[in-house]
Amino acid sequence: MKQNKYDDPDFFERYGDMPRSVTGLNAAGEWHILQKMLPDFKGKNVLDLGCGLGWHCIYAKQMGAQKVIGIDLSAKMLESAKKKSEDLDIEYLQIAIEEIDFAAQEFDIIISSLAFHYVKDFNLVCKKISKYLKPGGSLIFSQEHPIFTCRSEQDWYTDQSGNRLHWPVDDYQIEGIRETNFLGHTVIKYHRTMETIVNTLIDSNLRIVQISEPQPSQNTLDEYPEMKDECRRPIFIMISAVLQ
Repeated sequence: MKQNKYDDPDFFERYGDMPRSVTGLNAAGEWHILQKMLPDFKGKNVLDLGCGLGWHCIYAKQMGAQKVIGIDLSAKMLESAKKKSEDLDIEYLQIAIEEIDFAAQEFDIIISSLAFHYVKDFNLVCKKISKYLKPGGSLIFSQEHPIFTCRSEQDWYTDQSGNRLHWPVDDYQIEGIRETNFLGHTVIKYHRTMETIVNTLIDSNLRIVQISEPQPSQNTLDEYPEMKDECRRPIFIMISAVLQ
């Protein structure tokens, strides 16, 4: 059984209080960059891996996608996603990312937002993506940056007064499980180096088009000034690739 923290009532409630959960994509610090990396959705078949509350599925459908399928392991996430998009023709499936099974060349676009760092076998997922994409199809995904995932603590180094001094990096080359604390709960994530992420995509016949290590937009910083420290180290990596 894959990890499913989002169906824990306390965890789900805490996650639901986050700005990106309450108000959607515009409250996500990386959205101003990710939006520009997305291809034209009009008339396309779209798969969202780890769709969560459904925000990206909703956006794809609003942008004219013909078919949109969102998959997630969390029943609570999918229940919320269905409520948010009840007036849209979106199909939601409760399944782990590693266990997806679709027809060859079924999708024009596959997207994933902040889910791949929960995936144990990234190589398997990329091989499946390359099978399910049409030739010339697009993969666009975000995940926690390897600089962020390398240490289980995932926190700043502070002085005795709690002032943030720097973001420590350690055990970067040691890939594998990280037991981290997120929203007051122990969560299992998987650390991979940038080398592994990029080469796995290349080995899966996916040509990298763009890489971004986004900072919050000025509008986001104005609205959420506590995010100013997100400019001091990368928290996310976003990659756009095309099936060759």
